[in-house]
Amino acid sequence: MDYLKIDEVAAQWGISPRRLQTLCADGKIAGAARFGRAWMIPKDAQKPRDGRTKAGRAVNGDMPMPRKTPFLYMTNLYSVPGCAERAVAALSDNPEAQTLFAAEIAYSRGQIDKVYESANYLLQKHSGFYAVIAGGMLLAQCAIWHGDLNMWRKAKIHISEANAKDDTERDIITLSLCAVDSMLYDVRDFPEWFKIGCFEMLHKDALPAAKVFYAKYLYAAGSGVAAQTAEVQGVSGLALMGLLPATIEPMISWAMADETVISEIYLRLTCAVTYHYTKNDAQAIRHIDRALALALPDKFYGLLAEYCRTIGGLIESRLKKLDAEAWKEVHRLYHIYVANWAKLNSQITGRQVVANLSQQQRAVARLAAFKMSDAEIAARLHMSISGVKQAIRTIKLKSGLERDAFAAIL
Repeated sequence: MDYLKIDEVAAQWGISPRRLQTLCADGKIAGAARFGRAWMIPKDAQKPRDGRTKAGRAVNGDMPMPRKTPFLYMTNLYSVPGCAERAVAALSDNPEAQTLFAAEIAYSRGQIDKVYESANYLLQKHSGFYAVIAGGMLLAQCAIWHGDLNMWRKAKIHISEANAKDDTERDIITLSLCAVDSMLYDVRDFPEWFKIGCFEMLHKDALPAAKVFYAKYLYAAGSGVAAQTAEVQGVSGLALMGLLPATIEPMISWAMADETVISEIYLRLTCAVTYHYTKNDAQAIRHIDRALALALPDKFYGLLAEYCRTIGGLIESRLKKLDAEAWKEVHRLYHIYVANWAKLNSQITGRQVVANLSQQQRAVARLAAFKMSDAEIAARLHMSISGVKQAIRTIKLKSGLERDAFAAIL
């Protein structure tokens, strides 16, 4: 293959050498290769469209995403903790991608009003396939934080009706719908290929997100088996939950190797939950500490608030030591999130999800739903047996349910 130097191609295309180097580094020029400190460009390379101009944005009515996935923030576009603003700025030549990425960062921070504005922007008619899918995902996330069933339904309709051109894009729609449902741990309608973790038909850019939502699915399945609301042949109690770290730990290693920081945070926190409920808090804390180290530089407090439903006590104890003010904000966001999450979950699944349980009461209720005795719960949560009994009485009063039905309130 014949190559040309940066200066030669820059002169032909009428752009600066510096701009051309940036395009090469961002992978925008097919076949560009780096030799030492210099970029070389194939002689027959095509000048990429400039999304910063009106003409560039007008081609085909939309712009392709820099990654073939609606989950940009889970890709290596965000590869270094603390670089969120720089990563947003780097997408300046693609307004749709920049809007999406900035909105996903805002969601991670718990800035839901910003997310809602961006979702509406992306759902305008001019948006491309991945932008429409992403807009629907953002709208679904807003629906959870607002407890809004109509918004939730609109979000899923937008995703379902996205204009897919081939089977790969149709599978992206299915993955996105699974992702939406996994936010509520509602896994009733998941396809078989998702349940077995067969993602080979997806574009590689979608794999970081697929791993995150698959880990959430596995946790939901493990919880269902433990609470006897779901069946897996030959497995009972916490046996399935105890096996999950062996699946999620390798995913974490791959996320590290791929430099997909936000997917790593989600995977670590999900893995921490499985360790916590199988009586291995030392391993749970290992993952929580690493997740905090990754999340705090860009103040991803909203992301952390999501996991306070399941491991709030451990997050609190570790985060307070690092940054007491950060914990106050995470705690504030958690109360908003959990109340509206419970409201929406109840409307969709028909379960009586109780929002006004304390973190300790929720932990007791979950272990009771897993059929543990008072003594086992006391040992697991470092409580007295009388404290557990009191918590059980309070949960019954708040929920109106007996102990054997606690799985319906979580």
